[in-house]
Amino acid sequence: MTVTSPTPGSTRTSMSVRKRNGDLEPVDLMKIVRAVDRVAGDLDDVDPMRVATRTISGLYDGATTAELDRLSIQTAAEMIGEEPAYSRLAGRLLAGYVEKEVRNQGIASFSQSIGLGHAEGLIGDETFRFVKDNARKLDFAVDAEVAAGADHRFEYFGLRTVYDRYLLRHPVNRQVVETPQYFLLRVACGLARTPAEAIEFYRLMASLAYLPSSPTLFNSGTRHTQMSSCYLIDSPRDDLDSIYSRYAQVAKLSKFAGGIGIGFSRVRSRGALIRGTNGQSNGIVPFLRTLDSSVAAVNQGGRRKGAACVYLEPWHPDVEEFLELRDNTGEDARRTHNLNLANWVPDEFMRRVEADEPWSLIDPDEAPELVDLWGEAFDRAYRRVEAEGRVVRTLPARTLYAKMMKTLAQTGNGWMTFKDAATAPATRPPTRGRGRRPDRWCTCRTCAPRSSRSPPTTRPPCATSGRSTSRGTSSRR
Repeated sequence: MTVTSPTPGSTRTSMSVRKRNGDLEPVDLMKIVRAVDRVAGDLDDVDPMRVATRTISGLYDGATTAELDRLSIQTAAEMIGEEPAYSRLAGRLLAGYVEKEVRNQGIASFSQSIGLGHAEGLIGDETFRFVKDNARKLDFAVDAEVAAGADHRFEYFGLRTVYDRYLLRHPVNRQVVETPQYFLLRVACGLARTPAEAIEFYRLMASLAYLPSSPTLFNSGTRHTQMSSCYLIDSPRDDLDSIYSRYAQVAKLSKFAGGIGIGFSRVRSRGALIRGTNGQSNGIVPFLRTLDSSVAAVNQGGRRKGAACVYLEPWHPDVEEFLELRDNTGEDARRTHNLNLANWVPDEFMRRVEADEPWSLIDPDEAPELVDLWGEAFDRAYRRVEAEGRVVRTLPARTLYAKMMKTLAQTGNGWMTFKDAATAPATRPPTRGRGRRPDRWCTCRTCAPRSSRSPPTTRPPCATSGRSTSRGTSSRR
């Protein structure tokens, strides 16, 4: 560790800070240096004196000691660009700040943190009883990990995210009621059946060798034990009751951090006849705009934005407008900036792209059976609809494919997921000819096709987050 020597007589300033008990105390540069030095430890490339000097330069007279702590954390974080070791230093300073915030609420142990959380309606009854019955073992386990430097394993931005989004907060004063290690042990206790199992799982997480998905981290051990990452929902039927019931379903699932995958291929296209009113449909885009607003509004408990992916088959007449939904240009009233998009592509489309043949767009109101068919059954039904002239319009398959590739390249959306390839290798295939809908098959888990006639599949990003994933955990509703 590098230490810059202070100028003689410069360790005290004319400014004062207000301690937590309300008393004023002169700002002492060396006291700040010693505080930074205590956590710097093995960090040879950080200079506590530089951190302290920069911290004081941003301080004002009468600031609280909590503000002083936050300023020192921010100062160290701003120096990460100069030296990466300051990320560790800022993380350790933040861990100390979090510990003070917890201790100032009278919490001195993990079991006390759980007790306060339960009294405030945050912790579930089962977890509370589990911790109460095994308090001694659990308190000892977490204290041992803290003593071994578990909090020092965090980089700054990782711990900042934990503090801002994952730690439980008091419902009134909004201060955190658990340290990072209490948080991890709370998650473990919400999943375990025995104290030994909880401690083993906690130690694995404390080592940062493994962490479960965000819904588990958010909700394990709480009163709302929703821990599934993905919920996969069937396309609404082509009527208002079904469409608006889907909005309510998506909002309730998103409320507790569930990501949503939903098909929309059953809803009729723009210009289609509405027999009940003798009017014409506005297509899927206005309904997706409403879904987009719902996903933004129900922002997973205020911790992060809602996440949803909409799937559409390429024979739907609104497919070209669908591909423009994430564009940054054009009419904003026909854009959805929060939804992720995916194409649910049958083999027949890819064969026509390869052969440079025409591709027909068919309104789902005219051929509702296409949504549920796959493989040869889909091919026969699609060609029969074409032969009967029940098409909205025809365009070159390669023209549509080029638009798909352009959208994917420009926006990172419009993911390519292959209907037949996802259905064919299913462990328990659906009824012969009945397609596995995107709402029934998490495309995180798309397998390589077994049939040589199927197009090659690429491992798509997680349908609801946009990140590549190997979790593959899905829930079926």
